[in-house]
Amino acid sequence: MIEKVVIANRGEIALRIQRACRALGIRTVALYSVADREAKYVKLADESVCIGPPRAADSYLNIPAVISAAEVTDAQAIHPGYGFLSENADFAERVEQSGFIFIGPRAETIRLMGDKISAIKAMKKAGVPCVPGSDGPVGDNEKEVLKLAAHIGYPVLIKAAAGGGGKGMRVVHTEAALLNAVALTKAEAKAAFGNDTVYMEKYLDHPRHIEFQVLADTHGHAIHLGERDCSMQRRHQKVVEESPAPGIPEKLRNKIGERCADACRKIHYRGAGTFEFLYQDGEFYFIEMNTRVQVEHPVTEMVTGVDIVREQLRIAAGEKLAFRQKDITWRGHAIECRINAEDPRTFIPSPGRITTWHPPGGPGIRVDSHVYTNYFVPPYYDSMIAKLIAFGDTREMALARMRIALSEMVVDGIKTNIPLHQDIMNDAAFIRGGVNIHYLQKKLGL
Repeated sequence: MIEKVVIANRGEIALRIQRACRALGIRTVALYSVADREAKYVKLADESVCIGPPRAADSYLNIPAVISAAEVTDAQAIHPGYGFLSENADFAERVEQSGFIFIGPRAETIRLMGDKISAIKAMKKAGVPCVPGSDGPVGDNEKEVLKLAAHIGYPVLIKAAAGGGGKGMRVVHTEAALLNAVALTKAEAKAAFGNDTVYMEKYLDHPRHIEFQVLADTHGHAIHLGERDCSMQRRHQKVVEESPAPGIPEKLRNKIGERCADACRKIHYRGAGTFEFLYQDGEFYFIEMNTRVQVEHPVTEMVTGVDIVREQLRIAAGEKLAFRQKDITWRGHAIECRINAEDPRTFIPSPGRITTWHPPGGPGIRVDSHVYTNYFVPPYYDSMIAKLIAFGDTREMALARMRIALSEMVVDGIKTNIPLHQDIMNDAAFIRGGVNIHYLQKKLGL
């Protein structure tokens, strides 16, 4: 087993990784910016290294600083968490070239799945269902572009090949608007990602966002841990996640999950990953793969009993998966609410000092958070301060426990989106289950 790990991240995921390491007897090195010097995980780590000023570009995204920290602490491996450098193929490559273990997929796999066009080609080859589309970059021949869109059928979606997080996307409803939309998306993609390659696919008007969690080792074994429903979104950002997804037949879940696991074997995937799909009218359509641990991984852990971060560490150490597919069973239901430091109506970030922090408890309640009373929420990073997870034998029980937990949770000194989550948990359509990705936007009038 690895003896010492550098945690190249911050916030709740840094603490989550640290806990998994400690359970395995692995020593930890916390990296932090000046803004995070008072963080809980920094105090709890075996060692800590300041890697720069508050701005992420000067600290958490500073590749030489991260690798230097691993060198000076004599660590063996680097865990990138999610966000920041977690899906940066150049970082993964430089980590391994420097003699360290990258706790994640190989650089070439990250590149393959990071480019949406190559990812879709790989998934089609592996038998994973994909959205009807261009099957490659949209060219400069205007007649061919118009012909392609007519063949796919309007509305169509123009997407940046290097995009993510809802950026570099444009819906086109008419032929008259198509060419201008392609030009605008290319320009945006070039500015945001340094790559103006775009592709086209059929726009699904009422899909749900369903994703499958996978684990794969270096010995040719791969399994899936079932699906999560992440359809409750605001501006392409997830707000609430749950597992299993309401209304998905078990036979269909197993079929798609097995295809995802098989795709992992075919592309020689390593570690934890997530296949993201749009689900509409009983059909799944692959959209992208996240080559890292997900924010919402706890709901899968709750219903399967599998510690996903622990498995990441074991896989990185060269061990075989602790489970086979036949060992995986699903029990009960889990829901996660992302608690953000933001105004619940305007969604404007609300950094500042937390004067009171009282997390909820009780049966089936889990709180993943790095904050505490008197903690100062910095203005430089993502506004999420906690993940509140409720588990129950049924979805109804999980919902009831989440409502109680939200009513018990006290965060004073800053604004949070707890009122929004309370509204969602009492929303009739959400209670029925199966809302589409546009539902919350419309509910909020955005």
